[in-house]
Amino acid sequence: MNNIVAKIWAGLLLSVLALFYGCSVNVSLSGASIPSYAKSFSVQYFQNQSALAGPTLTQTFTDALRDYVSSQSRLALVPNGDLDFQGSITGFSTAPVSVASATPNQSSLTRLTITVEVTYTDKQDAKKGFTGSFSRYADYPSSSSLSSVQGDLITQINKQLVQDIFDKAFNNW
Repeated sequence: MNNIVAKIWAGLLLSVLALFYGCSVNVSLSGASIPSYAKSFSVQYFQNQSALAGPTLTQTFTDALRDYVSSQSRLALVPNGDLDFQGSITGFSTAPVSVASATPNQSSLTRLTITVEVTYTDKQDAKKGFTGSFSRYADYPSSSSLSSVQGDLITQINKQLVQDIFDKAFNNW
C-alpha cells in the first residue's frame, strides 16, 4: 500500500513540476504583462506632424515614453529593442471649453489637446502589435496665455498619453 501512495505522490509532484516548467509566468510590480522573452525596448523619435506644436514637444514626448517604460518594466532601453514604439504627433490644438457667466461671448476655459499616432511592434509576436491614435487634453483659464501655461500642460498631457500607450501595449486594454 505504501508503494502505491508513494507512486501517486511522485506522479502528482511530476505533474506539478511539468506544469510550472511548461508555463511562462510574467511578473511585474506595475501590473503590466510583459512577455517573458522580451528583454529590451526601443522608442524611436516621434516626428511632429502638427503645424502648431512647438519644436520641443517631440523630444519631450519621446523622453516621457522612454522614461515611463523604463521605470515601469524590467526592459532595457536600446536602439532596436524586442518591443518597439514609433509614431508621430499628429495634433496640437486649443479650443474654448466653457462660457463665462459674466460675459456670454467669452470663454472662461480653454482646452489644449494633443494627439499622437503610435505603432507598437513586438518582434516575436506580431499579433501583439498595434497602430493607434491616442488623444488627451488639459484645460486652462482663458485669461492665461498658452505660452505661460504650455510647459505644465504638456507635462500633464504627456503623462496621460504615455500611461494610455503603456496600458495598450502591456495590459491589453
